[in-house]
Amino acid sequence: MKSYLSLIPISAKVHRRQNRMTLLCIVFAVFMVTAVFSMAEMGARMEYTRLLGKHGKLSMTDLLGSYMGQSLLLVACVLFLLILIAGVLMISSSMNSTVAQRIKFFGMMRCIGMSKQQIVHFVRLEALNWCKTAVPIGLALGVVTTWGLCAVLCFLVGEEFSNIPLFGISIIGIVCGILVGVITVLLAANAPAKRASKVSPVAAVSGNVGNEKTIRHAANTRFGRIETILGINHAVSVKKNLILMTGSFALSIILFLSFSVFVDFVAYLMPQSVATSDIDIASDDGNTIPHELLVSIQGMDGVKEVYGRRSAFDLPASIDKNVSPSDTVDLISYDDFDLQSLKKDGDLKKGSDLSKVYGNSSFVLATSDADSTWKIGDTIQIQGETLTIAGLLKNDPFSSDGLTNGKITLISSSDTFVRLTGEENYSLVMVQTTSDATDEDVQAIQTAAGETFSFRDKRDERTSGTYMAFVFCVYAFLTIIALVTVLNIVNSISMSVSARMKQYGAMRAIGMDERQVTKMIAAEAVTYATLGCATGCIIGLPLSKLLYDFLIAEHFPYAVWHFPLESLLIILLFVSFAAIVAFLAPSKRIRSMPITATINEL
Repeated sequence: MKSYLSLIPISAKVHRRQNRMTLLCIVFAVFMVTAVFSMAEMGARMEYTRLLGKHGKLSMTDLLGSYMGQSLLLVACVLFLLILIAGVLMISSSMNSTVAQRIKFFGMMRCIGMSKQQIVHFVRLEALNWCKTAVPIGLALGVVTTWGLCAVLCFLVGEEFSNIPLFGISIIGIVCGILVGVITVLLAANAPAKRASKVSPVAAVSGNVGNEKTIRHAANTRFGRIETILGINHAVSVKKNLILMTGSFALSIILFLSFSVFVDFVAYLMPQSVATSDIDIASDDGNTIPHELLVSIQGMDGVKEVYGRRSAFDLPASIDKNVSPSDTVDLISYDDFDLQSLKKDGDLKKGSDLSKVYGNSSFVLATSDADSTWKIGDTIQIQGETLTIAGLLKNDPFSSDGLTNGKITLISSSDTFVRLTGEENYSLVMVQTTSDATDEDVQAIQTAAGETFSFRDKRDERTSGTYMAFVFCVYAFLTIIALVTVLNIVNSISMSVSARMKQYGAMRAIGMDERQVTKMIAAEAVTYATLGCATGCIIGLPLSKLLYDFLIAEHFPYAVWHFPLESLLIILLFVSFAAIVAFLAPSKRIRSMPITATINEL
């Protein structure tokens, strides 16, 4: 052996099993960053091609100045920082446990003359040695995943993604992947390296490092059994390990809650509706489109659905005698398909009863916002009849900003509208085309509509493909967060138990049975999970609201943040599942080992 550094590859082979989860954490970090930045670059190339075809000449400044270019850059940078933080916590937690298990080794190195600085150098180089294996694997997974996602966007989503590069190699993605791998490992190795360098040679050789804390009183068993109290004590006794473990749990919850906001953001940015039309036929002179036109269009080739709306503006009305008779409302009629879409899209507030509105009834829906004073059950006198509000929309779809500005817009069924106004013709006819509709089919519809009415073909304005692509990416990232959460928690608790193997052996030797050992490890895992979940909720929920206000509420005034109960339950279930799995494996390993072998475990 020419140098103490020659021990690094030997140590890697000997501790291959213990290092497996650390390597996996590095692979995940490199993979996610590579995939994120590669997809961002592929998106930038696609946008460059689009803008080049539109303007003929394009510079990088023009690309970065576009909305998509800025969005891609912002999202990629935020993801880079979050993945870096998550990687540091995961790897540092794993390395701390690894160092704790090898205290005797570092003590022996100190005894034969290795200085503190050399110990620090050794641990850091040992960590960098993992990058030789983990980084290439992460890069390869990131590139292959990027190819797969680009293929999905191109062939399955299509539309504006039809020009996305299929087998592009992103130099930026590869460089960022390498950087995050190396930086994460160096940052994560800093604390364990310093901890290893502080090992006293005598104490390390005796195997008592980390357990030298003086016990001044016995465990208080008034609030639980001894095994439970000991498990909790194991969790909270080492502050650094407690912080790392709690931080790992909490960060997973924080990341999950934060990225759940992006699903809502995409929904507001590109609203999707069951009733979104591909063709609009509008009248400039009120309700003048004959009902016969709808019937004729319904039977044409390429037509999936036809529905229309009638409108009457500034009708005198009185609401529960609280509003003067001079006040007015707007009345819009919805066909049955249009009404059903409101429920499917989730546009109605809780307590709304859509079933009352169908047919010739005295019930209507009303637009609303956070400042509106009318509520479900209020009555409105209009055209000599009394109408009851059976439901409220979450916003006003007829205004540019989604706010009512104090003006009530009522939505009724077609039959109710005809009864109140006597108008049977339509002001707007909307058509949804089939997926195989041709330009000739659309031309036939335009010919049937004639030149009297405005005709608008909106097929090129579809955003369903883009919406699905963004939602898929967000959910994919959330899935990765959940998987990494499970793996990290299982690994961290398993390594923590392994580091105390000698203690568990001693406890079994003085009479603790297998059931008590299992309960003690379970209590330790539950302590980590409880503190982590509490910390994650305390930080994650306000951060979720902050992101919601910044990304959504600031740009969509009618948007209101709601407690993310569903997202919170999902991630808490994952954390609970991980905590349960985490203590089962090490407790089984301890039970299967002879007491003498457990005592001699280092």
